Amino acid sequence: MKHDLVLRVVAKVFLPFILLFALYVQFHGDFGPGGGFQAGVIIAAAIIFYALIYGLENARRVVPEWLVERMMAAGVLVYAGVGVAGLLLGGNYLDYFVLDLDPVHGQHRGIFWVEVGVAITVSGVMLKIFYMFADRGTPEQ
Repeated sequence: MKHDLVLRVVAKVFLPFILLFALYVQFHGDFGPGGGFQAGVIIAAAIIFYALIYGLENARRVVPEWLVERMMAAGVLVYAGVGVAGLLLGGNYLDYFVLDLDPVHGQHRGIFWVEVGVAITVSGVMLKIFYMFADRGTPEQ
């Protein structure tokens, strides 16, 4: 599919909209269906779509393996960091209301950062799984 001009043009047009939709799902998760897990899967699907159209080597240049592995760890650290911040501010682990003077704003802030951590981790894990399966047929280096 690397040499199919129509697919390459369609992919260039659709990829920004797919990523924009992932951001919408991420930020709309507080108010309706969606959130970090769904947004992370959509982000990973966009990169996988890119890999299918432009080739695995190009996808690995855009999102290298080392970045994927750091994404998995960084998302967990963001999630855990929100919990530790709650502890340091006098609440329990993952008590969001202590993250702001107004408890409602603290809840929103905490949920937002937890969902960001989930999105980063999920997109990293999905890409890692894809890269591992995509490497199955290639010889060891």
